[in-house]
Amino acid sequence: MDKIIIFDTTLRDGEQAPGASLASEQKLEIAYQLEKLGVDVIEAGFPIASPDDFKAVSVISKAIKKSAICGLARCIKADIEAAHNAIKKAKHPRIHIFLATSKIHLQYKFRKPEEEILAIAKKFTRMSRGLCADIEFSPEDATRSDRDFLFRVIEGAINEGASTINIPDTTGYSYPQEVYSLITDIINNVPNINKAVISIHCHDDLGMAVANSLSAVLAGARQVHCTINGMGERAGNASLEEVVMAIKTRKDVFKDLYTGINTKNIYNLSRLVSNATGFIVPPNKAIVGKNAFRHESGIHQDAVIKKRDTYEIMNPEDIGFVESQIVLGKHSGRHALSKRLKDLGFDLSLPKINEIFKKFKALADKKKEVFDDDLVALMEEEVRDQRKVYALVSIRVNTGTDIIPEAAVKIKYKNKLHEAKSSGDGPVDACFKAIDKITGVKGELQDYRIEAVTKGKDALGDVALKLKAKGKVVTAHGSSTDIIEASVRAYINALNKIESL
Repeated sequence: MDKIIIFDTTLRDGEQAPGASLASEQKLEIAYQLEKLGVDVIEAGFPIASPDDFKAVSVISKAIKKSAICGLARCIKADIEAAHNAIKKAKHPRIHIFLATSKIHLQYKFRKPEEEILAIAKKFTRMSRGLCADIEFSPEDATRSDRDFLFRVIEGAINEGASTINIPDTTGYSYPQEVYSLITDIINNVPNINKAVISIHCHDDLGMAVANSLSAVLAGARQVHCTINGMGERAGNASLEEVVMAIKTRKDVFKDLYTGINTKNIYNLSRLVSNATGFIVPPNKAIVGKNAFRHESGIHQDAVIKKRDTYEIMNPEDIGFVESQIVLGKHSGRHALSKRLKDLGFDLSLPKINEIFKKFKALADKKKEVFDDDLVALMEEEVRDQRKVYALVSIRVNTGTDIIPEAAVKIKYKNKLHEAKSSGDGPVDACFKAIDKITGVKGELQDYRIEAVTKGKDALGDVALKLKAKGKVVTAHGSSTDIIEASVRAYINALNKIESL
């Protein structure tokens, strides 16, 4: 049996999706859950990119013990040194360096000839290997590179100490047969390829990232770069859940291949990443979409009742897609809450349980039943509260069809209470303008969405918005059974996020 190494880059390439920036504490929580999932390598960030990115990689490196922790670097001395300093406390550190090899990049980005690029690849692979035992080298835009030149760069990188060679389809330009051919040609034309693991990194610009990744596996690649929910630059990356479940489900095709992923944790991690980034999982998303195991057609329903396999090729329980059998409400105790949170992937200390229990009770008083998604939203709100600069104290609104909406908002800032009043086009707009008066920060709302987290008239509402302020653009969430309060919380969370960047 051959193991397919799962290299997760949610915290690096996934976070590069516009509006998906994550704070250090959010990254750490996701890293814990990736480790629990059984991911082999966690690319924790691009340390040279920002002080917070460096901090996140450093913190994750110290905390995670089972998964390898990887830092990304260009073939630049400062990048490599930053990556090394960020990961040096990791139990299993890895430096991932990259250098473009396609003619279009050489001509327009570098303005350098092939021989100079080859020399740079060798030089900085050698430098990286001198700092870290585990080096991964990526010839960026490999699928659009001249193959003979690509073979020479790969051979040179391996000679200088790279033990993993990653083949990026950087622009999502390739298709499965072409990827299969490329991996086959690399195996047949790079003399020392047996000294390295071949990896694949695919983007989804043409909707073929997962198909291309699986084609590479069939050709001989033994590591796959992927992200939770397929997040990433532009159209995203290969989706971890789709790659893993394809290998698990189609044993007739992927013979003698397996991953070390604990698939029962997939669904909960998908929701955690969605809540942290503000990127809603489409209901028709493969594996983790809400409709992935739902059947509307009467013909389908009848067949599934008789034999599940008629229309379901996977067992929903295999990805953790299971309704809770414990009904949580206002009469539930700490033990029931603690057990359900643990089932959802949140293993909390007793003091933290006591803290969350108060918020759970307040929510349960407003709702007949508290669902799993309510708890995930509650935990995400807790993570956001940990980095708050501005804290909501209260809101009062006066609105109607025949009056101009007015709002009074009270916020705690630097241990002092601040209150402001404002009118607006609606109650939410009035609240936002009052907040702007208090903070002195003029926010420009670029996107605003409302979604019911759970079902029923008393459903917890989730507001996701994109805010531009101080030259930064962030996405943030807020949740409450009151949609105006949820909107205010989302706006304040966005301001807190901007202050933390």
